[in-house]
Amino acid sequence: MQASGITPLLGNLDKPQTLMRLAGVATHVVHMAPPPLEGRTDPRTRALLLALRLRSEPAVLVYGSTTGVYGDCAGAWIDETRPLQPQTARAQRRVDAQDWVHYFGKRGYPRVQVLRIPGIYALDREGGTPRERLLRGTPVLNANEDVYTNHIHADDLARATVLALWRGKPLRAINVCDGTDMKMGDYMDSVAAMWNLPLPARITREQAQSQLSPMVMSFLNESRRIRAQRLTHELGLRLRYPTVMDGLSERSKS
Repeated sequence: MQASGITPLLGNLDKPQTLMRLAGVATHVVHMAPPPLEGRTDPRTRALLLALRLRSEPAVLVYGSTTGVYGDCAGAWIDETRPLQPQTARAQRRVDAQDWVHYFGKRGYPRVQVLRIPGIYALDREGGTPRERLLRGTPVLNANEDVYTNHIHADDLARATVLALWRGKPLRAINVCDGTDMKMGDYMDSVAAMWNLPLPARITREQAQSQLSPMVMSFLNESRRIRAQRLTHELGLRLRYPTVMDGLSERSKS
């Protein structure tokens, strides 16, 4: 980073005193750090915002949240106007972070945006494809009990973040999703077929309760399809990978 003319300022979001050096320095802020793994609030986001406000405030702040804040929508199509109904402590922590961002946006920051992000994937990202799940033989739900899944390629997310810094409207939430319209099982079947891997077994939701981890089940208990018109109409982003299969098919070209 230093060789590229960048000066790193190291801080620990769990130690607010280490963030003081950021005050008065940052003008355009991208905050992508996750909340702690426990609790229902996000003290990390609060600590960062308080530090940034000690002197002159940044011109813009972009916070990376999650589409999990919408909770279960029973497979319905939704956009950013959907009321937030977080169902897990993980999502509740994200709502708390969003609340802090909006609070500061109403009291000084000229522009704050919240990016609501689904599953991030990329071939060169650790855990960024379902390959390991397929190789382990992790089962999926039967079609009649399955849930919809939403995605964004890491490269498209990075491009959306940059555009949000310069084009985002004040106090705006933006869904950063591609155009994939698939249930989880169909997605896994399609990837398995494309990569010549075994198809996952289909099981009932009752069977899944005993075979899958609580973390995996927390995702299988929520179903929604995300509309992302603001991403294209307001930020002007043209997705490089319009669907998750477009992004994963790059494997066959490499």
